[in-house]
Amino acid sequence: MSVATDTRPVEATPVRAVDPRVRVTARGVLRSEWSKLWSLRSTWITLGIGLLFLLGFGTIAALRYESMLGSAQMDPDFADSTAYSLALFGVPFSLIALGVLGVLTASGEYSSGMIRSTLAAVPRRLPVLWTKAAVYGVLAFVAATAGAFIGFLISSGVLDGTPAELALSADGVVRGLLGTGVYLGLVGVIGVALGTLLRSTAGGISALVGTFMLVPGLMSLLPQAWRDDLNPYLPSSAGDAMTAMQHSAGTLSAGAGLAVLLGWTVLALGGAAYRLMRSDA
Repeated sequence: MSVATDTRPVEATPVRAVDPRVRVTARGVLRSEWSKLWSLRSTWITLGIGLLFLLGFGTIAALRYESMLGSAQMDPDFADSTAYSLALFGVPFSLIALGVLGVLTASGEYSSGMIRSTLAAVPRRLPVLWTKAAVYGVLAFVAATAGAFIGFLISSGVLDGTPAELALSADGVVRGLLGTGVYLGLVGVIGVALGTLLRSTAGGISALVGTFMLVPGLMSLLPQAWRDDLNPYLPSSAGDAMTAMQHSAGTLSAGAGLAVLLGWTVLALGGAAYRLMRSDA
């Protein structure tokens, strides 16, 4: 029995020409990350919570100071307060909200699987990390700076005519408020880096809270000499130095605090970049 074979030539599948005009550009990656960020409901909610913490706790602190003024019930922690320090009372709480949103910005793509589409569109990978960190860092800086200035103006109005009264033109106020915005903006960038490095929302948030909240408390377990040497270089201490109007002995200056926090930010981004390049999505 013979088997008939079809000897007709098979037509080759036409190869689709690649349009040289279609390429990955920095502007395209930027627009993509901006669109993804604002398409998430968590962005609006968490950013609003961060601002609410910054404004709400500062206003409450100013009102509490005013209510206790001149009474025997004045809390010692409030006795030497100023409109500036009371306005920034909510910074630690706002830090958590803005840092968590930074983690979600990166880890959310891994949990949903969108990261595979993102990296397929941007094969070089690293531009995704740099752009994501820059977009959210700038957004967190703008929001935090606006919240700090508005909160100070509210506190100044509440405390007008009291010993805690302080004008915006007072020495160190504007620098400190801008430093608050930079501090919280860099915390947001560190959150993005942790979300990319750990690829887990729970892990990234735990690392963020542990770094800025738990580690400073655990430093009390170390010998005094060690605490004095290490405390100023913690991320939270560097941030406090950036926002402080006056610096006491043993603390960093505002410029040194910024340099230390930038160092921690670069370290976190470096780890995230290494994981992004070396591991599959």
